[in-house]
Amino acid sequence: MTKTKILTVDDDPDILDVLDLTLSELYKVYQANNGKEALQMVQQVMPDLIVCDYMMPIMNGREFCRSLKKDILLRHIPFIMLTGKGEVQDRIGGIEAGVDDYMIKPFAPNELLARIKMILRRTSSSLDASPLTHLPGNTSIMEELQKCIDEKKPFAVGYADLDKFKAYNDNYGFEKGDEVIKETARIIIKSVREKAGDNSFVGHIGGDDFVFISPDSLSDDICQAIINDFDQKAPVFYNETDRNAGFIIAKDRQGKEEKFGLLSISIGIVSNASQAITHVGQISELGAELKKFAKSFGKSNFVRDQRKK
Repeated sequence: MTKTKILTVDDDPDILDVLDLTLSELYKVYQANNGKEALQMVQQVMPDLIVCDYMMPIMNGREFCRSLKKDILLRHIPFIMLTGKGEVQDRIGGIEAGVDDYMIKPFAPNELLARIKMILRRTSSSLDASPLTHLPGNTSIMEELQKCIDEKKPFAVGYADLDKFKAYNDNYGFEKGDEVIKETARIIIKSVREKAGDNSFVGHIGGDDFVFISPDSLSDDICQAIINDFDQKAPVFYNETDRNAGFIIAKDRQGKEEKFGLLSISIGIVSNASQAITHVGQISELGAELKKFAKSFGKSNFVRDQRKK
């Protein structure tokens, strides 16, 4: 079983040592010395919880927490702040930044462990995010789509999923399939962020289905970047024999053996630039229809709705 990951952040090496001794038996512990370093570490390891000191150089705990909570892909990570005994203002600042809990130093290790277990239980039961990719799930996706409709700004929604994924999963197993899904999530996040930055959203509907939201003017470039990156990495998912052959033999949905080419990705784009979007259901219906059409090309591809208002 994979250990829960906890990121500990403090500029005092002695505190980091105490945290490591307290937590390492139950959890996989990562360390950072300030908020800036911690932000980079979060992107690399995607921790399940963060324990962070308030007072640090370069970027303090409050600034770190505020940056984390502003990011739609990271704001779900629970955050415990460590503060000095008399530093009431620090605790207020931490709460304003979005801290989930705080503890006063010096802390009792057993109390810290109890609080961590409580927060992880609470997060597990309430978290909408996908446990595999940590991307926002269906509830968050629906809320974000409704927000776009309400704001009446030009937006595009990309519905993406993998082609020939069932055949791959059947041949290589669920563990390898999960790795493909996680890598697909990384590719989509990278492409969307590089092109649209904070003016974007990425969600995981489930399985190999993803969604992204961006300004309409950037959506074609995002799709092309996703396709280029995915097609470059797809061969790596296969063993050398299958990679050289360019296909695998697997059973289709009727149980007949068939040749399946390497994985590809199809994206359907729904935009309010081409027609009026008045409700969330309209977006998902159009997205499913366009994605199905994109799949008919048999290779990585994206299509957008051309119907006019």
